[in-house]
Amino acid sequence: MTMATAVAPPVTPRPMTKEERKVILASSLGTIFEWYDFYLYGSLAVMIGAQFFAPFDANTRAIFALLAFAAGFLVRPFGALVFGRLGDMVGRKYTFLVTIVIMGVSTFLVGLLPSYETIGWAAPVILIMLRMLQGLALGGEYGGAAVYVAEHAPVGRRGFYTSWIQTTATVGLLLSLVVILTIRMYLGEAAFAAWGWRIPFLLSVFLLGISVWIRLQMNESPAFQKMKEEGTGSKAPLSEAFGEWKNAKIGLLALFGLTAGQAVVWYTGQFYALFFLQNILKVDLFTANVLIAWSLVLGTGFFIVFGALSDRIGRKPIILAGCLIAAATFFPLFGALTKAANPALHRAHEQVKVVLTADPAGCGNVFNPVGTRVFTAPCDVSRVALANQAIKYDTVSGPAGSGATLTVNGTAIPIDAAFARNLATATQTAGYPAAGNAEIIKVNGFFSALFSGTALWIIGILTILVIYVTMVYGPIAAALVELFPTRIRYTAMSLPYHIGNGWFGGLLPATSFAMVAATGDIYYGLWYPIVIALMTFVIGLVFLPETKDRDIFTYDNK
Repeated sequence: MTMATAVAPPVTPRPMTKEERKVILASSLGTIFEWYDFYLYGSLAVMIGAQFFAPFDANTRAIFALLAFAAGFLVRPFGALVFGRLGDMVGRKYTFLVTIVIMGVSTFLVGLLPSYETIGWAAPVILIMLRMLQGLALGGEYGGAAVYVAEHAPVGRRGFYTSWIQTTATVGLLLSLVVILTIRMYLGEAAFAAWGWRIPFLLSVFLLGISVWIRLQMNESPAFQKMKEEGTGSKAPLSEAFGEWKNAKIGLLALFGLTAGQAVVWYTGQFYALFFLQNILKVDLFTANVLIAWSLVLGTGFFIVFGALSDRIGRKPIILAGCLIAAATFFPLFGALTKAANPALHRAHEQVKVVLTADPAGCGNVFNPVGTRVFTAPCDVSRVALANQAIKYDTVSGPAGSGATLTVNGTAIPIDAAFARNLATATQTAGYPAAGNAEIIKVNGFFSALFSGTALWIIGILTILVIYVTMVYGPIAAALVELFPTRIRYTAMSLPYHIGNGWFGGLLPATSFAMVAATGDIYYGLWYPIVIALMTFVIGLVFLPETKDRDIFTYDNK
């Protein structure tokens, strides 16, 4: 594939200046906001649902809370288009100053928003509006931060400089975990559920104040300033980025040859690993969060390692190697997690025979990304209940028109209103562990995990998964920035990033769980990230150019 490029002359890397450190700090704080808020809302969805969707039952409240959360996710690509266009026309500095103000104020106002009992239906309506504002702002924040830092970075150091932004995803997660766990332990569960959940949102105002103060002191990026002085800016960055095939083609390659694989490896290593521990292996919330937190503490520094390494050997080798290695090892790593975290469940999967017999025509799909679907067909009811209880089962095709039947070691279980309860009783009698069984890993404090051999083994597995994340995510900002010319860079890189991470990555937990429910194999959902990661490896290897030596000041893709 032939592409015009401008290669920068080789230079000896120099130390980071004080001004450059300030640029990185100013840019990184915004993306810390992004992930701090993301994890806050996701972790506190049940409590938020109780506050703002009070007229409904507990399950429906949780569903609506997740729908409000999803609303912020869905509008992120639109934010990428809106603020990307402004960033390419008005400037990087002022655009992502606007995004951080919108994002920070919206996050803070969630903590102040009166509940349903106080202002009625206005409460959930305002909540959803705030979530959409956050999503729009977040859609412009990452692209602005990445472009701003990359355009300030010296030649030969863009991977290292932009990798600091990449650390903020895990820093935001770690910060939210620490804040939530600390406040819950200090206030107690009752007070935290009643009003203490607001405190983490209100504390975000300090991050906002610091970020705005620092960003107001920043100068415009040198690449954008040079473009403005030369009068070579784009008058229609959206049309040029996506309406001209030479640029749209690069956007598609960025999506399928970089960000799609990066997203699924990232979401599997952090989000799905946490989901797997809690929802499938039945590890308690506190223990799962502590184990994940330690893996982040140990693994986060590798963002910088791989970012710096990409300046020497290239972006492609590291990102694509991360995709390939992850795809090759997800199955054994998650199998090892099961053996360590819930050995009784692992034994039950080997010893207990559960068989679902049903006419395939009576079985639908069980994809349920926001929990709003109600399943009534016996086959679907059975599969969802089996998946929720992490029970391994085999499926046998029944005669046309036949109903669904389920057996546990040869004993039939009626598929009726009491099916889930009867299923739990029958499988526990056959050898499946009850919820909270003594063999499930449990820690009582953050540091006590370091004195348990089993906990250390799990932390080691999770840290390997985090290192995969750092391989694919550490160099991604530099790679995306270098793919596009200055005049459309903000617009063109933001959309594939947010589609890749918002759609391919954001749908991963729901898609993987649906695959588990459909097959009866708790590991089958891993095929989703494996296939996407392999697709990215092939497309990136064959079609994507290496960009580490590209002069982003002069590159124009002509």
